[in-house]
Amino acid sequence: MTRRLVLINEAARHPLRRSLPPPVVASATNDDQDVKLFLLSFAAFFTCFYSFIF
Repeated sequence: MTRRLVLINEAARHPLRRSLPPPVVASATNDDQDVKLFLLSFAAFFTCFYSFIF
């Protein structure tokens, strides 16, 4: 038995929600941005701490 192409969201129970397209799945975040943010924060903290000592 072959199944026809489904263009509706079968998980939605209400007719209005069934007519809407399925929700978009968020893509994976870029881990490179986390490393850059960490290094920037570390450098800023180190600069502030170093300037208060001297």
